[in-house]
Amino acid sequence: MAVMTSSARPLLNRRLAEFGTTIFAEMSALAQQTGSINLGQGFPDTDGPEAVREAAVRALREGHGNQYPPGPGVPELRTAIAGHQQRRYGLTYDPDREVLVTVGATEAIAASLLALVEPGDEVVALEPYYDSYAACVAMAGGTRVPVTLRPHDGGFALDLDELRAAVTPRTRLLLLNTPHNPTGTVLSRAELAAVAELACERDLLVITDEVYEHLVFDGGEHIPLASFPGMRERTVTIGSAGKTFSFTGWKVGWITASPELVTAVRSAKQFLTYVGSGPFQYAVAEALRLPESYFDDLRADHQAKRDLLSAGLAAAGFEVFRPAGTYFVTTDIRPLGESDGFAFCRALPKRCGVVAIPNAVFYDHREEGAPFVRFAFCKQTAVLEEAVARLKALAG
Repeated sequence: MAVMTSSARPLLNRRLAEFGTTIFAEMSALAQQTGSINLGQGFPDTDGPEAVREAAVRALREGHGNQYPPGPGVPELRTAIAGHQQRRYGLTYDPDREVLVTVGATEAIAASLLALVEPGDEVVALEPYYDSYAACVAMAGGTRVPVTLRPHDGGFALDLDELRAAVTPRTRLLLLNTPHNPTGTVLSRAELAAVAELACERDLLVITDEVYEHLVFDGGEHIPLASFPGMRERTVTIGSAGKTFSFTGWKVGWITASPELVTAVRSAKQFLTYVGSGPFQYAVAEALRLPESYFDDLRADHQAKRDLLSAGLAAAGFEVFRPAGTYFVTTDIRPLGESDGFAFCRALPKRCGVVAIPNAVFYDHREEGAPFVRFAFCKQTAVLEEAVARLKALAG
């Protein structure tokens, strides 16, 4: 029976009116319907380390986390997160006052924006951006101001002058993602230094989504923005276990920030999920202490898969933007005689049995992203080899 209301007002909050079913749900359903290889949504097709999975089983059996865990996260995980930041980046955080565990990075993004943004505030973000950014800015009542990464020298580049010009007296914060989904861009030390200088000069807060921190290729490095002068006290750094340990369903994320910022974000987070992922928090605490060889092997494995898929896409006729990080590769479909990424991705399963994502969904300026299509390579090598074989059909 249809829901009746006393007025013509829509049921959905107007702030969310532009956000319908996500493209990920649509394309994943299409993959199931057609029996296609799903290189659209970014989830691994194998579980992570057995030792980490067994740590979760052990926590369940021993009754650790089966009831509500502490609001900020279990002490073991908060201590492990602080240790990870210290070992890798020389950033010291108090696990009791400067670390907050969240239900995945998605909640960390939502809670941070809801806590720090008020109606009328502008949020400057790098376009294309992960779709939850736009929705969360809208829920907070903020105005998103995109700064577009554009193709340059085989990748996508940030125009620092354009970033500076986007900042106005109404700008509250910068929302950055590096390594960047979907383009695979990794911001350099010089670029990050310029961002830090701008944030300090204009007294801006910064949220940095760094969930792909362990997936930087070709000898590159991930540098947290919080490590630059003047940035620790104004930066909320977001991390996640899902991408690094291949347990995306566990939904364990976190933020590290100053006590004042953590307190603000926790005030919003407590009314979202309150707590979650209890036993998995104990397992992730152990995962963060895995030997360095694990992270080296993870990076090398994904770099090999990047190269495999990139070569196959190029052979199929795409222009390929070789990612410096993450586990996504962006392509340009114009060399194939196509220009509409949505139409291309909806037809691709029937054409050759592969599913991808049109990058335009990550843009406010849809025309900027129209010819770009994203493929995920966080799959088994045999799956990628089969996808490459199927994609050859595009080359005639």
